[in-house]
Order: sequence, then C-alpha cells, then structure tokens
Amino acid sequence: MMDDEPFMFHALVGAYINAGLLDPLEVCRAVEDAWRAGGVPINAAEGFIRQIIGWREYVRGIYFREGPDYTSRNVLKHDRDLPPLYWGAKTWMNCLSQAVGQTKREAYAHHIQRLMVTGNFALLAGVDPHQVHEWYLEVYADAYEWVEAPNVIGMSQFADGGIIASKPYISSGNYIDKMSTYCKGCSYKVRDKTGKDACPFNLLYWHFMDRHRDRFSQNPRMGQMYATWDRMDEAKRKTVLAEADAFLEKMEAGETV
Repeated sequence: MMDDEPFMFHALVGAYINAGLLDPLEVCRAVEDAWRAGGVPINAAEGFIRQIIGWREYVRGIYFREGPDYTSRNVLKHDRDLPPLYWGAKTWMNCLSQAVGQTKREAYAHHIQRLMVTGNFALLAGVDPHQVHEWYLEVYADAYEWVEAPNVIGMSQFADGGIIASKPYISSGNYIDKMSTYCKGCSYKVRDKTGKDACPFNLLYWHFMDRHRDRFSQNPRMGQMYATWDRMDEAKRKTVLAEADAFLEKMEAGETV
C-alpha cells in the first residue's frame, strides 16, 4: 500500500539523476546487468528501466521542446489559491493530511500520492496550476523543474491541454480507497456520495466533470463517466453540485475542510 511502503527504488535514485549526479543510461545498464545475473526478476528490472528511459527522458524532451512559458499554462483557467492544508494546516481528509505530513518529514512522496492525492485534489478543486507547480518545486527533494513541470503542469493538472496526457488524471475517493489504507482512518466516508460525511473527492469529481463538460464530453476515455453522470437522478446531480460548491466556499474562506 502506498502509505505503508513509501519508497520505490526508481524514486530513491531519482533525485541523483535529476541533479546530474548519476547518468541514467549507466543506472539502467546496472539494472540490466543485475537481471542477467539473476539478482532481480525481469518485471522489476523492466519497470525500473521503463520509468527512467520511457518516462523521465520523455518528460525531459517535452520540457525543452515546449519552452519557458510551459509553467504558466492554464488551459482550464483554474484560479483558486492553494489551500493552507498543503502547508500543514488541519484537514479532515486523512489522505491529504498523511501525504502532506510525509512530504514535510521526508521531502518525498510516492508518485501515486503526488498524482492521485495532492495533485488530484488540486485539479478537482480548481487550484491555480502555477501555484501547484511552485509547491511541488519547494517541497520535494527530487523536484528539478525539467522533470517536475511536465509531471505537474501536464500530467497532474492538465494545464497544458493534453500534451502529456490524453485525459485528466482525476478520480473519486474510490480509487484512493483501493490504492491505500487512508480511507479507513478518515473523518469522511468514502462510500458516501452526498451528505455531511461524503468524501470531498466524490463531490469534487462530478463538479469537475460538470464544469468542464464542453472540453471533455467527446473524449473517448471519459464518455462512460459522462454517461454515468447523465443517468443520475436530476435532484441527486443538483445536490452533488451544491454540496461541492459549499465545500469549495468553505475551503476558500479558510475553514478546516
């Protein structure tokens, strides 16, 4: 589980590669040699090498191809300020509290914590992507801009309009529940879709889908979710949107959420 086993081997060397202290090809060849010697299984070696060559070098190319304005892109026009909970202010959302707490202690978080907890929430809540970008740069030891910006501006916040990813990486609380043990210790209830105990990710997921329908309704990877939304009772849809608005207003007012 991502909150029980916080470190992955490619992430352990990531900061050194990003800083230029390790050569990525030399690291990958060492992993290949370890596999050939029978020291690691092929799936572990393949996954490691693919992460370094197939993703890290890809985002490096994107960063230098797109140019210096890349970090200011904001195609979804999100403009909310990054809430204080990202700096350790109290929150009732256990996943965010734990991910931010780990980040403060270790200057590290698993990529799913970054993408599907802190990044997912910022995207669903409509936070200014440049503020999200600046936060990642400040808090993570491996966050050099050339690798951080495409992962945050592109993959996490979809602020580049789809250069990195073909769809936004968003989810309701159900995904977080499947990928972690966070929901078991949360004040909110991940199974509740509406009501005072409803997981905020459940409310904000549909709020995001609704407000960006013009952009994403024809996306083949998102059509099924729009069909699910459309099948909901109209009164339930209105309740979801109203409760999401109330949550966002409370967050913007500086109240604990």
